[in-house]
Amino acid sequence: MSDATSPPVHLDKVVEALAGNPALPPGLVRRLFAYRKGLGRVAKRPDLSDDMIAEIIATGAHWLTHSLALNRSLPHAFRMRLAEHPDPCIRTAVAVAAGDAPRELFERLLDDADPKVREQLAHSDHLSADLRARLAVDPEPKVRATLAQWWTQAPEPVRRLLLTDPDASVRAGACATYFRRIPHPVPPADLVPALLADPVTRAGAVRHCTLGTDTARWLADDPDDEVRRELAEHPHLPAALRDKLAGDPDPRVTLRVFAQQDTPAATRAAIHTQILADVPARDWLLNHQDLDDDAVEREFMGEMARAELRGLRLPWVTADPLPHVDSPYACFRASAAMSDHLPAPAVGRLLDDEESSVRTTMALHARDQIDPTIAERIDRGYRPDKRVLWRPADDLPLPADVLRRLATDPDPRMRQLATRDPDLPVESVRRLAADADYAVRRLAATHSRLPAQDLTRLLADSSESVATAAAGNPNLPSADMHRILALAGL
Repeated sequence: MSDATSPPVHLDKVVEALAGNPALPPGLVRRLFAYRKGLGRVAKRPDLSDDMIAEIIATGAHWLTHSLALNRSLPHAFRMRLAEHPDPCIRTAVAVAAGDAPRELFERLLDDADPKVREQLAHSDHLSADLRARLAVDPEPKVRATLAQWWTQAPEPVRRLLLTDPDASVRAGACATYFRRIPHPVPPADLVPALLADPVTRAGAVRHCTLGTDTARWLADDPDDEVRRELAEHPHLPAALRDKLAGDPDPRVTLRVFAQQDTPAATRAAIHTQILADVPARDWLLNHQDLDDDAVEREFMGEMARAELRGLRLPWVTADPLPHVDSPYACFRASAAMSDHLPAPAVGRLLDDEESSVRTTMALHARDQIDPTIAERIDRGYRPDKRVLWRPADDLPLPADVLRRLATDPDPRMRQLATRDPDLPVESVRRLAADADYAVRRLAATHSRLPAQDLTRLLADSSESVATAAAGNPNLPSADMHRILALAGL
């Protein structure tokens, strides 16, 4: 067997990827109904005919049926049929993919005996208000708590029910510091004193309370770190308590003092230094057996504070950006860069900032001043704080001539961009498909101009992501599709 027809190293994953190939002929789609090693991706195809759907249901295969229930293109009649399925996991999947289904489906699911189905409905913005309100009196507290977190714009009678619920978890969900939707809800003013008195809702109520001197002192001594964090960013925090919280043992509390507009410069600098001091070794979490629980928690909270510091963006800095363009704090400079009204010299300085986040933010807020040279430089120097799929070129696209030049760039991360040119010369696409970097090969495997023989070769690539990308390419020869299914015993 030649290299061109070597069997895929990752056969099972390749079969799953082929199941989603939009060019897969109907006859081969049907053959995949017998496949039991994956999660039934073939049942998520948007082009399934009614007889195919009926055939899938008739198999009784759990994962195949589960995937079918998650198919957002499923006709309503079949969705109603699956809403009566004896397996609650299948019914829950129906609720997940219900989308803007007719009212009768939601009415059926609201009466489901399994609370997980109703809990899933509590996530949904597609229920009419009257149906969704029924979940506020659901017998299962977890359903009510989920509703409280997700339905942030519920009518006031519903919010009142949730805020005064007898179950603590529901009240905590209804008056929290974080919600699943924005804007965050504001509790009725007459309920705030009771919410502040309740330990489970206190932190969420702080931002909504009138901060008198006695209340502020009481909250500053609260043992709950989250309460003190909320207090530290209250807009009417007394200066004396601000200074007290500047020395709080929780660095996430002091970070909020750092972010206050009226914090003295010396205090701000001291907090910044303290948060960045004593950064633990990279592997502290893996080798924490020599640390007691308190030490591990301190290290973790320090890491959280440093992450929050990097991502901190301050509206009051954005509103008056010029004094902060040369700030010693990267988060202040990034906040200034969020302004759309900076003069050209300030924009230029921020585009040349030493911090990637500042440069990127400025580029996104000054797009009319970004030429291809600057756009390439911004993307080349982009260094995200955490692993993300987005990159500057997604919003600052490069012209075809630049993309073609990048096909031979020494940096594999920049070579990846070359595949964005739909008219990239075939030889360049082939070269990228044989690149030493798997991420470059993976993107080349999706290109419409990659010759069939190269796609065939990539099916056997040592990288799973490359092989699956090739299997999903609509230009994959039908002979390879047949071969893959035959190798899988289908």
